[in-house]
Amino acid sequence: MTDDAGDAGSWVSLFSGGKDSSWALYRALERGLPVERLVTVHPEGDSYMYHVPATRLASLAAESIGIPLVEVEPEDFAASETVDSGAQGDAELEPLEAALEELADELPGGLAGVTAGAVESEYQTSRIEAMADRLDADVFAPLWQQEPRELADAMLDAGFEIRIIRVAAGGLDESWLGRRLDADALDELEDLNERYGVHILGEGGEFETLVTDGPHMDREIRLDYETEWDGTRGTLRIEDAWLE
Repeated sequence: MTDDAGDAGSWVSLFSGGKDSSWALYRALERGLPVERLVTVHPEGDSYMYHVPATRLASLAAESIGIPLVEVEPEDFAASETVDSGAQGDAELEPLEAALEELADELPGGLAGVTAGAVESEYQTSRIEAMADRLDADVFAPLWQQEPRELADAMLDAGFEIRIIRVAAGGLDESWLGRRLDADALDELEDLNERYGVHILGEGGEFETLVTDGPHMDREIRLDYETEWDGTRGTLRIEDAWLE
């Protein structure tokens, strides 16, 4: 993975609506890469490779961003039942790779590359890079191996509005659900990192996010939601969402 890439042909952004994929897209647009499509995979159930919660809101984000969205609807990955994580990750990539192969035939100049929001996960990045190699495409990964707090601060400084939509780690209680990821929250996450090992960017799945506004978006995503909490983890049950 690299934060550098050529720019011949068309680009596709691997996009969930969360902060990491949104930052990769934003940096690609800032660089002037011709991103012609966003691609969102909607996993059924758990997944080793993909951001899971609230991916249905990617269509609202795409409308605000102004780039067409391609939605990939795989069958249930049955990730909770797997005994071979490597084979599971490879299998989960198959529907995405098939969608990108199909897209390559219709994009101006073909598929030049994909953007990815990977930070530290070798498990995910090695598979995305291998997929890109098979597609003869580059990977633009501007978050890769960046210092977490500096990266989070850069997102806030750029004007990203980030909401926490799922938590699953010690020290993260129900009060974090729906919370805005701001400087105070980052300070608390740094403390939780020291006490419990919580990754400041949630790279270990400790929390998931949704970007509701940013400099790459024309309109803000607004949410009406309830919280669901089982005593140790929770998620937002989004009852309505709209662009304002």
